[in-house]
Amino acid sequence: MNSDRNWKRNTALFLSGQTISLFGSSLVQYAIMWYITLNTQSGIMMTLYILCGFLPTFILSPFAGVWADRYNRKKLIIWSDSIIAFSTLVLALLFLAGYHSTWLLFVVAGIRALGTGVQTPTVGALLPQLVPGDKLTKVNGILGSLQSAVMLLSPMLSGALMTAAPIEIIFFIDVVTAAIGVLILLFFVQVQSHEKAEKGQAISYFEDMRIGFSYIRDHTYVRTFFIFIAIFMVFVSPAAFLTPLQVTRSFGNDVWRLTAIEIVFSIGMMAGGLLMASWGGLKNKVHTMVLSNLVISICTIALGIVPVFWLYLVIMGIFGIAMPMFNTPSNVLLQQKVEENYLGRVYGVYGMLSSSMMPLGMLVFGPIADIIAIEWLLMGTGVFLLIESLLMLRSKTLIEAGSPDRMTE
Repeated sequence: MNSDRNWKRNTALFLSGQTISLFGSSLVQYAIMWYITLNTQSGIMMTLYILCGFLPTFILSPFAGVWADRYNRKKLIIWSDSIIAFSTLVLALLFLAGYHSTWLLFVVAGIRALGTGVQTPTVGALLPQLVPGDKLTKVNGILGSLQSAVMLLSPMLSGALMTAAPIEIIFFIDVVTAAIGVLILLFFVQVQSHEKAEKGQAISYFEDMRIGFSYIRDHTYVRTFFIFIAIFMVFVSPAAFLTPLQVTRSFGNDVWRLTAIEIVFSIGMMAGGLLMASWGGLKNKVHTMVLSNLVISICTIALGIVPVFWLYLVIMGIFGIAMPMFNTPSNVLLQQKVEENYLGRVYGVYGMLSSSMMPLGMLVFGPIADIIAIEWLLMGTGVFLLIESLLMLRSKTLIEAGSPDRMTE
C-alpha cells in the first residue's frame, strides 16, 4: 500500500487523467455507433459493431488479469491507452484520406475493446496501491460519479459535434484526451510496482492464470460474490436495455423521451456516487449492497406498473442513485479482501462477468419482449431481484465478509 503523504495528490491526478481519457473514448464510441446507424440503417451492422466492442474485452479479460498481476500496472494502463489512441489516430487519417469503409470502424472498435479489456482490470487492481484502505469507498464513489458525468455529457457533446463538424474531429479529440491521460500518468502519478511485478516470474503464463482461477474457487467470499453478481446482471438486463423500447411502445416515440430517461438515470448515478463518497454506506458493506439491490428490485417492478411518464422518470432517477450503492462497496470489498498479487486476475474474471452476463441475459429477454409486454418482463425480473436481495441477506459468507472487523478471510 502506498503510504506516501501525497496519496491525495496522486489519486486526484490519476482520476483526472483517467476521466479525461474516458471522455474522449466515450465521444468516439457514440460517434462511431451513430455514424454506422445513420449511414447503414442496418440492424446487422449495429449487431456486428456491438460484437466487435464486446467479444474482444470478454476474451482478453482473464489474460489481462494475469498481466495486471505479473507486470507494472501503471505501464500497462499507459500502453493500453496509447494503443487505443494510436488506432483512433490511424482511423482519423484514413477517413481524411477518403477511406470511409464501415469495416474500418469494426476493426478499430475491436482494437479499442482489446485496450479496454486490459485497462479495466488494471485500474481496479491499481487503486489499492494509491489509496489507503479506509479511503477506498470514498475514492471509488468519486470515480463512479466522474464516470457517470462522462456518460451524461459525452452523448450530448458527440451529437452536437457530429452536426457541426466531420467525424474526424471527434477522432482527433480522443487522441488528444488519451495523450493527456498518458502524460499525466507517466510524469505526475507516482506509484511503485506491486511485489509480484518486481520479482522474476518462475511459473508459466497459463499456470499463473490457473492459479488465479483456483484462488477464486478456493476463497468462499469471492466465489459467492461472483455468483450473486452474475445473477444480478442477468436479471437487471431488461431494465438496462429494454426500457427505451418500453417507453417508445407505452409513452410515445418522441426522441426527447428517450433522451430524458438517459439523462435522469445518469444524473441519478452521479448523485449516488457522490452519496457513497460522502456517506460511505452502512457499517457492513454487504448490507449496503443488499439495500441497493432491494431498491433496484422495487424500481424494476415499478417501471412495469407506473402509468405516467413523469413518475417513470422519477423511478429511473432513484434506480440511478441505487446503482453506485451496489457497485462501490462491491469494488471496495474486492480491493480490500483479495491479496494484492491476485487482484488483477480477480478483476479480470470480474470484467468477464461484467461484459457478458447482461448481453447473455438479453439473448433470453430480447426475443421474449417481442412476445409479451415489457412491463410483465420488468415485473417478473424485479421479483427475482427481490428474492436475490433476501438470499444475499441470508448468506453468512457475504455478511461476514462485509463486516468491518472481518476484512480478511
